[in-house]
Amino acid sequence: MSAHPEEDELKPSSTPATSPLPQSLPKSTPNSTQKTRAWLGGKHLWASSLVSGVPHLDPRLPLTLELDSPTLPAGKKIVFELSDPVKIAQLKNTPINIKEGVEYNVRIAFKVNHSIISGVRYLQVVKRSGITVDKLEQMLGSYGPNTKETPFYLKNFDSEESPSGMLARTGTYHVRSRVVDDDGEVYADWVWSFKLAKEW
Repeated sequence: MSAHPEEDELKPSSTPATSPLPQSLPKSTPNSTQKTRAWLGGKHLWASSLVSGVPHLDPRLPLTLELDSPTLPAGKKIVFELSDPVKIAQLKNTPINIKEGVEYNVRIAFKVNHSIISGVRYLQVVKRSGITVDKLEQMLGSYGPNTKETPFYLKNFDSEESPSGMLARTGTYHVRSRVVDDDGEVYADWVWSFKLAKEW
């Protein structure tokens, strides 16, 4: 048995995510269309810190993760600015509220600095009371460095409905998120938490 079972849970699948990349990419490389579940739907119901105890953020791939819903109150946004390690560290102990039983969409915006990235994936493990309830592996794709014409890339996850009911609203959900490429290189690794509630 592994000494770090939470690390095993965050390993990407062994199937190659993409075919080998050419030496140069066109200005816009299409995202993978692989359909996967979003990070909170249905059964997506982790309380472990990072091995180092602090978020890992690679400056080569600045990220923003946003949760959007047509039911959000006017002017309210739920955005994780992953370029700020201090704010990300606070997310672990400051749960966000997610309204139960509503449609939502998760999107990741990111910028590729310097070099081509290949087979990038978003991985997620969600736990409640220390027990893993669900895992997610979402393909983001392969990309060349951003240009003035394409200042950032945007990946939308499939729309889902948040769980509902008294049981779903009980306790805090802890999430370990990671962005990794085909070679196992980690670009971002952080912990955050949420609660399901009757209102946002």
